[in-house]
Amino acid sequence: MNENDPPYQLTFDDAVEIWVRHSNGDYQHHIAADYRVNPGRVNDVLKGRKHVGSEKIAAEKRTAA
Repeated sequence: MNENDPPYQLTFDDAVEIWVRHSNGDYQHHIAADYRVNPGRVNDVLKGRKHVGSEKIAAEKRTAA
C-alpha cells in the first residue's frame, strides 16, 4: 500500500466477515488492522451505520455452518 493510495473502503462482504469475526470474539482493533482501516470503520459496521443488513447475513452464515 502506497501512502498516495486512497483509503480502503469496506465492502458489504467485508462487513459480513466483520460480524462473523466479532461474534467469534475478535477485537475491533485486530479486525481493523487486518483490513488496514481505522477501528472506527469497523465500529461503523458494528453500530449499524454502514452496510445495513450485513449482521443478518452473518447470522445466517453462522447458523448454516
